[in-house]
Amino acid sequence: MTNSLISMETTMTKIQATLIPGDGIGPEITEAVTAILDHMGSPFDWDVQQGGVSALDATGSPLPEATLDSIRRTKLALKGPLTTPVGGGFKSINLQLRQAFNLYANVRPTKTIKADGRFDNVDMVIFRENLEGYYISDEGYMEHNGDPEGKVFSTGYNTKEGAQRITRAAFEYALANGRKKVSIVHKANILKLLSGMFLEEARKVALEYEGRVDFDERIVDACAMQMVMYPDAFDVIVTTNLFGDILSDLAAGLVGGLGLAPGANIGKDAAIFEAVHGSAPDIAGQQKANPCAFLMAAGLMLEHVGKTDDAQRLKKAVIETVQAKDRVTPDLGGTGNTMSIAEAIMDRL
Repeated sequence: MTNSLISMETTMTKIQATLIPGDGIGPEITEAVTAILDHMGSPFDWDVQQGGVSALDATGSPLPEATLDSIRRTKLALKGPLTTPVGGGFKSINLQLRQAFNLYANVRPTKTIKADGRFDNVDMVIFRENLEGYYISDEGYMEHNGDPEGKVFSTGYNTKEGAQRITRAAFEYALANGRKKVSIVHKANILKLLSGMFLEEARKVALEYEGRVDFDERIVDACAMQMVMYPDAFDVIVTTNLFGDILSDLAAGLVGGLGLAPGANIGKDAAIFEAVHGSAPDIAGQQKANPCAFLMAAGLMLEHVGKTDDAQRLKKAVIETVQAKDRVTPDLGGTGNTMSIAEAIMDRL
């Protein structure tokens, strides 16, 4: 991203990067995206690895050690949709990747692209803390009314360090990208400690940027309502893990759905870029999948490694193609397919 949390030196040589096509529609949208990047003279030298159900079938593990080793080496990955196998005690693969590489910042830009969408003025970026909160998955059973599994519990935690780190990332992004305001979203009126501490630490960070970036505070449920009613009131949002997960999908709904929603997971030493939608196994192999979210994730990856001109060219071509409905997929109002929209984007590059 333009305010990359990782300092990466770019040269004329190819940049080593891990590519995980993923499950379901993943291989199809990966083919489309890599074709477009190649058409642009892609700066990436891909190390293709497996993940998800396809990896489980091939290697016996949904997250093979070879995939982890590749990301440890490249410190950069583009990841298609992964399906966590049902049953067998498998932990979310996405969660494992975030924890394995300390990817503390989940960054979700949301901007109006469709010309005939519900809103024409959405342009917000959500910074979601990626490693703490309720997503640590500390759950268990307790006895209740004689039933040893009659009650379940789930605990979460926030740290001062984690709250400061994600808030500072949001404010630094705002500074670097000409953003005017950061909204701190919380539930401190009810979760006095868990959310209250996040709010207190975020306020401290916000004061460091006084006079450069404005900030306000919003309770999460009111924020959800306000995002739908007045989406243009939001610029940059920073919040905790669970709230960020929910609000970023809500934001995607404002601009046409997850098919137009890229995401970045960024840490001090590694970054993974992804389409945040699912693997859609019901349409896999039918060339019906919209590759735009994955393509825009590749655009974020280009920004992250300093290829900002290429990222802007790519973004412009996507927007023009979607607005013209030129060979686009049915979810975007057309009759095209995965490769036809890729061809339309290439024609504009």
